[in-house]
Amino acid sequence: MADLLTTGQVQGLLRVDRTTIYRMVEGGRLPAIRVGKQWRFEKEEIERWLQAQASPTASALPASQAPTSLSAGPSASPHLSEILPLACVQLMQDAFAEMLGVMLVITDMRGQPITQVSNPCPFFVAATQKAGGAAACTQTWQGLAESISLEPRYSTSEVGLLCARGLIRSRSDLKGMVILGGIAPESWPPGGEQLAAIAASLCVEPAVLEANQGAVHRLDKAQREKALRFVQRIADIVSHIAEDRSSIYGRLQAIASLTTL
Repeated sequence: MADLLTTGQVQGLLRVDRTTIYRMVEGGRLPAIRVGKQWRFEKEEIERWLQAQASPTASALPASQAPTSLSAGPSASPHLSEILPLACVQLMQDAFAEMLGVMLVITDMRGQPITQVSNPCPFFVAATQKAGGAAACTQTWQGLAESISLEPRYSTSEVGLLCARGLIRSRSDLKGMVILGGIAPESWPPGGEQLAAIAASLCVEPAVLEANQGAVHRLDKAQREKALRFVQRIADIVSHIAEDRSSIYGRLQAIASLTTL
C-alpha cells in the first residue's frame, strides 16, 4: 500500500491551516483519500501536485536549467529562472514597459537575461544585432548588479542610452534585477565621433546606428523620475512571486526528505 501522510503532515508541508486543507480537498484541488473518518494523502500524489504548482514552465526550460529532481535531496538555492512563472512574468513585464514607455528585461545577478526584452526601441535592436552588442549590454547589466547603491539611479549603458535597475530578492538573497532602459539622455543624439565610437565597441556599422538614432524612448524629466520610482516597485512584485515559488520549492525538498524516511 502507498505511504500515506496525515493532514497534520500536509499542513506542515503546505504551511496552511487545517481548514484550508479540508477546503482544498473538498473542492477537488488537492488529491486525498478517505480512510474511515479521516483524510489521508499519498506522498507520490502530493509530490506530483506540488511539482505542478511549482514548475508550470519547467518543460520550456533547457535541461541545464531544469529544477533539481526531488530524489536528489537538498540542493543549492534555485536559479531565478527555475522559480519564476516565466510566461506570466513576461506578460506583466510587457504591460509595465508599455505603460511607462521604456524597455524592460529581467536578468540574474550576472546580467544574463531571463525574460525577453519588452518594448525594445529600434536603436537598441540595431545596436545589439551582433554578438558584440549583446555582450556589451550584458556587461552593462552586470555592472548595475555590482553597484553599491541600493536605490535605483540612472547610468549610461554601453549603447549610450540611460538604464537603471531594481533588485529582486528572495528572503535575504539577491536573485536578480529588473532592468529599465532604452531611454535617450538629454544630450541625445550623439555626435558623429561618439556614434562611431559606440558602433566600434558594439561591432556594428555606424550607418546602422545613425539610421536608428531617432528611434529611442524619449521621456521628459517627470516621466524619467516616474519610471525610476516604478522599477523597484516592479522588482518588489517579482520578489514576492519569487519568494512564494521558493517556498514551494522548499516544500518539494521536504516531500523528498519524507520519501527517504
